[in-house]
Order: sequence, then structure tokens, then C-alpha cells
Amino acid sequence: MSVTSANAEAAAARIAGYVERTELRRSARFSDELAAEIYFKLENHQATGSFKLRGASNKLMLLTDRERASGCVAASSGNHGAAVACAMQKLDIRGVIFVPEQTSAAKVDKIKSYGGDVRYFGTDGLDTEQHARDYAVKQGMCYLSPYNDEDVIAGQGTCGIEIVEQLPAIDAAFIAVGGGGLVAGVGSVLKAHNPAVQVYGCQPKASAIMAHSIEAGEILDLPSDVTLSDGTAGGIEAGAITFPLNQAVVDEFVIVDEEQIAAAMRLYMEAEGQVIEGAAGVAVAAMLARREEVAEKNVVTIICGGNISDEVLASVRGTK
Repeated sequence: MSVTSANAEAAAARIAGYVERTELRRSARFSDELAAEIYFKLENHQATGSFKLRGASNKLMLLTDRERASGCVAASSGNHGAAVACAMQKLDIRGVIFVPEQTSAAKVDKIKSYGGDVRYFGTDGLDTEQHARDYAVKQGMCYLSPYNDEDVIAGQGTCGIEIVEQLPAIDAAFIAVGGGGLVAGVGSVLKAHNPAVQVYGCQPKASAIMAHSIEAGEILDLPSDVTLSDGTAGGIEAGAITFPLNQAVVDEFVIVDEEQIAAAMRLYMEAEGQVIEGAAGVAVAAMLARREEVAEKNVVTIICGGNISDEVLASVRGTK
């Protein structure tokens, strides 16, 4: 068992009373469509509407009393910010959440609903992260990375712990990738469970920075275009620990365009009766793009979040 997988098991016990054990639901429609056994891991059912509550809760619960008293700073496109705000509220810790200027109103409102002090900075997630780190240092506060932190990654890995308990015979997993924390944590658990499990990292063409970086063998500083998958958009911090972890656990990256993402979101919402955000649509779209590879297999696709603005939802549905 890898260190990350062992840490994920410890994290699962630690955060059990703070996060939902989400359902792994078989989809009759997608199973028929792909001639496979398709299961969706419903992280959109977490209290904050995304998997991010796992990593934030684990990190905050491991802080020392002194660190808790100093307060926390986070940088987020929305979901990590909401998760940190929710976890801080439960643990009575004060903090500040920095978000990129274009972050959806729905995600900002969710952060504020948990008492989060939201401040805007930058237009790229990487710029926002760097600013938040600097702010934390200057203010003597604790910085909570959305992905570049072992405790956060272990927390995200608890999703994988649940998956292998719910479906031991898993053959393949499709996981959206931004900074790479979710696929690093879950992928490490899946590979420890069975090295033969095929792990697909899923990214939008508009911001496939991890995929291009791994292809190049180093973290690249690349621009991002606007994408429905705002939760995965933006650069990767220099020296991020997720980079070697993604190298180790991701068997293949699948890059999908905006039309594929929107079509996958529409199909999922019609078939499953649940609203999902663009990052989850990326994973569904990638699975559909690899239908020939997954035929007759047990496949898990993580529905990483369900937070989407009314405006973006209307544009996806074609009702705007």
C-alpha cells in the first residue's frame, strides 16, 4: 500500500463525522449506452456540493491549536473555497477565501453561505493561489492549498476508499483533473487496491495544463481559455506534489472540447435527473469518448461537483 493510500485510510476515519459517504449509483441509461457497467460516484451530494469538503476537512482537523488560532487562507475557483468555509465554520476557525475575478456567482454565494470572507484577485487560478500564499505569510496565517498539500490529497483520497468498498471489482475510473489533487488521492487508492485499474485523467481542451505538462515531463506555464469546467481551469503551482503523483497513477489523459462537455452534461442531466457542473461534465464526456475501451467493464466516473450558475446552466441546456 502506498503512503498516500494509507494516509487516505487514516483520513477517512478522521473525517467520517464531517463529510457524507456518497452513493455509488449504477446508471441503467449509460450502462446500456456504453455496453458496460457504469457507476457514478455522487460527490455532488456532499454538503458543499463537491468532493472538496473531504480534503479541506482533513487538512483543518490536522492543524495545531496555534495554527487554528492564527486563522486560515484559501484560494479557490469556488468549490475548495466553499469547502474550506464550511469546515472552518464547523471547527470555529476564522479565515479568508480568495477567488479569481470570473468565479461563478453560484460558487461565491455558496462560500458566503458558510460565513466565508470572500475576496477577489486575478483571472487565473495560479495567480490567485500565489496571492493567497503571500497574504497568508504576511498575516501569519495558515494557507490551505486546493491541491498542493499531502493532507488535502489524502482527504480527497477518501473518495477512493469508498469506491473500492462499494465496487471492489472496479476496472476503470474517469476523474476530472485541474491541479490534480482528486486524481492523485483517488488514483493512489485505486492502484493500491488493484494496479490493473485503468485511471483516466480528464481535462478540458481549453485548460489541459496537467496533461500537457506530463507529456513534456515538467510543469508548464500555459494560458487557459474560458471553459465550462471552471473548477479545473488554471495553472499548476511550480513544484506541485500532484505532478509526480499524477505521473504515477494516471494511465491516460483524455482531453475533451466544450461541445463534448456540454453534450455530456445534457445527457447526464436528462438520464440521471441531477444538475452537474462543468468539471463533472468533463469526466462524463471523457468516458463517452472512450466507449470502445470501457465496453464490458466496471467503470466509475466521479461526479465531482454540482455547483453551476443559472446562466451557465441555461447556456448548456440551450435555453439562454
